[in-house]
Amino acid sequence: MPPTQHNAQYRHLLSPGRIGTMALKNRMVMAPMGDNFAEADGTCTERIQAFYEARAKGGAALLTMGVGAIAYPAGTAEPFQVGISDDKFIPGLKQLTERVHQHGAKIAIQLQHAGKTAARDMAEGRELWVPSMPPQSQSDMFTSLTRAELGAFIRPKGGNVKIRVMDHDDIKQMVSWFADAAERAQRAGFDGVELHAAHSYIIAGFLSPYYNRRKDEYGGSYHNRTRLLREVMAAVRQRVGRDYPVWLRLDAKELRVDAGISLEECLQTAQLAEQCQMDAISVSAYANPSSGAAFTEAPLVNRPAGFLDWAAQVSDTVDIPVTAVGRIELDVADKAIAEGKISFLAMGRKLLADAELPNKIAAGTLEQIRPCIYCYVCVSQIFINQRVKCAVNPATGHESEMQLTLSQHPKHIAIIGAGPGGMEAAALLARRGHRITLLEKSARPGGTLFFAAMAYPENGRLLDYQVQRLDHPNITVKLNTEATPELLQDLNIDEVIVATGALRGRLDIPGADAKHVWSGDELRRIMTGEGKDIAKQKLSLVQRAMLSSGQLTGITGSIEATRKLSNVWMPLGDNVCIIGGGLVGLELAEFLAHRGRKVSVLEPGPDLGAELAIVRRWRVLHELKKLDVNIIKNANITEITNDAVHYAMNKIDSNHQQTADMTDKTDHNAPQQLQADSIILASGAETDTQLATSLSTQGWTVHTVGDCQQLGYIEGAIQSATQIAQSID
Repeated sequence: MPPTQHNAQYRHLLSPGRIGTMALKNRMVMAPMGDNFAEADGTCTERIQAFYEARAKGGAALLTMGVGAIAYPAGTAEPFQVGISDDKFIPGLKQLTERVHQHGAKIAIQLQHAGKTAARDMAEGRELWVPSMPPQSQSDMFTSLTRAELGAFIRPKGGNVKIRVMDHDDIKQMVSWFADAAERAQRAGFDGVELHAAHSYIIAGFLSPYYNRRKDEYGGSYHNRTRLLREVMAAVRQRVGRDYPVWLRLDAKELRVDAGISLEECLQTAQLAEQCQMDAISVSAYANPSSGAAFTEAPLVNRPAGFLDWAAQVSDTVDIPVTAVGRIELDVADKAIAEGKISFLAMGRKLLADAELPNKIAAGTLEQIRPCIYCYVCVSQIFINQRVKCAVNPATGHESEMQLTLSQHPKHIAIIGAGPGGMEAAALLARRGHRITLLEKSARPGGTLFFAAMAYPENGRLLDYQVQRLDHPNITVKLNTEATPELLQDLNIDEVIVATGALRGRLDIPGADAKHVWSGDELRRIMTGEGKDIAKQKLSLVQRAMLSSGQLTGITGSIEATRKLSNVWMPLGDNVCIIGGGLVGLELAEFLAHRGRKVSVLEPGPDLGAELAIVRRWRVLHELKKLDVNIIKNANITEITNDAVHYAMNKIDSNHQQTADMTDKTDHNAPQQLQADSIILASGAETDTQLATSLSTQGWTVHTVGDCQQLGYIEGAIQSATQIAQSID
């Protein structure tokens, strides 16, 4: 293939590499992930085989199959984890490796015993194997869960967790399990194995001075704490031979603990691994789950390139390849490889969002890469014992079911509403051969996604991706166009998809129609230049002049420019009260607090951010606490006045306490009030099938997509669009 500007730009990512004897066609690795795609008995059947085959077909050089359980069912952290503790698992694993190899990719399996985090052992009454009794710790991660989520968490059988501090026979058994599993991996056709020595799992537990308090030859000094690892490496190497690729996953650091694994010890361990004939090092990190947000510090880092500097330091210390992971963007990775800081880029979430990412890099079509929006929907599934999914890619985990084919009976389909659901449906149906007319009443595509991208910039990448997909010969986009039966008739439409979003009416609260009270839609339309009628009602002459200036210069037509404008001007006072603590309210609170507003959130119910994925919710609530946003749950709004919101407290249950500002001395039955210059109504969204019903009664074949049918936000819109696009013949 002739070089293009893009694939020349990423030539280091696309260059061949090597791990031991294993030659790799490029430097892009699929990171090991717990996905819950195995069957309940630990075997690998169609679901997980198709999942990995799709990533092999997508161009990744090496796939690392996550968390293969060496002592299955013991030592497992997930209910649908892959087993490799018995020969009965080999047939399914061999089928998987053969399917991967058909596409020119290599595949390894990560070998793991979860130790103290073996949730399945806890649930089934087995002992948790640990190096020593784990230190007592407190965490607030459960306080922000909904009742349904709390019910899905694994609890210890009988109410008590059983702990087994490993004796010498147990340690010998553990070493044998690792060696046996490595041999089975080799027999099943895996091209290598990764020994999981991170994330507080059993080997990391022995390495850590925080978790390992043993007094024998396996505890105390660094030499003693590495004894189990040394024995595992030696046994595995002896079993599979010197030419079989074996490497380690290590923590660069243990965060949120006193005297945990340090970077200095990580560097020592990397050198030790090289001396023990390991072929590479994969660098990660771990944070003690003292709060939900800790998980977004490590191992699933929220900060871009959060572990890259540590990986570079490991690379400086050893002569074997080093793989970096942790939200590293492509240009950053290519530069790091060029500079010799790392050898390989491992991607997890990116390859859930788009299995074809490596192929698209090679083809120079980066604009066609479906972006990860870092919403944490994927990994949040693990916490409630469900299979992994992706908010922007419904095919993840359903690769064998969701395959688009050319239609045998192409139709002319009108899609009403160019939000994320409407755009997704248009792109998919056009690629199936249907002719699409996309009707949008506003001046730009995107719907509420445009404003959502202001509050959460990662959404902007998804919007850009969806908009460029509309550039297709089968798609005609008509902006500033109201969909009417007459127009549909004139266009000779065969079927109609309604994707007009939710209805967001005003709350039935005295004072909700006051000038200083904004609905989410009103604020969105003002900030995106679509609310001239609202501006006349709510803004002063000076404010309208500033808004008009922004429109004339095109500022409000650009997400980034509008975001910058919002740093210096928004039609809101200094004290803002947001009514509604769901997804919209919390992300808007963070957005405004970063812009210098004093923000309070009043949530009528007991749960916060129920529409947010668990891990993303942990992150948002953590940020809001840092920003000193006042959040009050169970607040029944009674009235809005010129300078305050009045409310009374609903009954509080023991599982959902109020925030710290509500002390035990508060009379929860007495009227309360919050001072506010501006009030934003961020709740009350409802489905709206009125248009769909009207068109259906007039004889049209009508389908609904997104929030107009069922509130599901970005994830729900894209998923329902995919389902409709598959179903229309």
